[in-house]
Amino acid sequence: MKRLCLVLSLLVATGVAPIAVADAARGKALYAGCVACHGDSGAGNDALQAPALAGLDAVYLARQLHNFKAGIRGTDAADTAGAQMRASAALLADEAAMADVAAYIASLAPVPAAPVAGADLRNGSNHYQASCGACHGGRAEGNAALFSPRLAGQNTAYLKRQYLNFREGLRGAHPDDKYGRQMKVMSAALPAAKDLDDVLGFIAAQGAAE
Repeated sequence: MKRLCLVLSLLVATGVAPIAVADAARGKALYAGCVACHGDSGAGNDALQAPALAGLDAVYLARQLHNFKAGIRGTDAADTAGAQMRASAALLADEAAMADVAAYIASLAPVPAAPVAGADLRNGSNHYQASCGACHGGRAEGNAALFSPRLAGQNTAYLKRQYLNFREGLRGAHPDDKYGRQMKVMSAALPAAKDLDDVLGFIAAQGAAE
């Protein structure tokens, strides 16, 4: 039943039907091609601009893989990390392979992010709850019903880069990126660079938000 729900959710999230029910065991084998950047535990690698994957839900992961493979994400010349991920996504044969690897990654336990030095957590909390909490949850735990990913436990440098990518139009500008377009609008919500750093500090302080 859990696998069937994943398949049905992927239909809604990507508009493309995977050809088989997600198989996390097959996904584990496919994940071997991701380890060099994202790590065995899915904790990511700041030095390689590779985000943490552990703790993200399968539908979100499969949607992003689909977006990279379909040219919906990672096509802007300024998004060098996105271009690298597009090349990696191209190695997955089809939607079924994406669903399989997403199902395996979703089984990995989330890990906490490093704290952000100098962040004003009260200011960060205020801005986060006003602009982000309704979709991403009060503790940045994400909301699968809204197709909003978990932010807690994510590498802070990655979160900042993606927020700026949305704001600058490197991400979320493609007409087929429904949820990315929503985030692109929200990326104008924080009035100052310090407010963004404080929000990131608040998110990091939530630990893995299990």
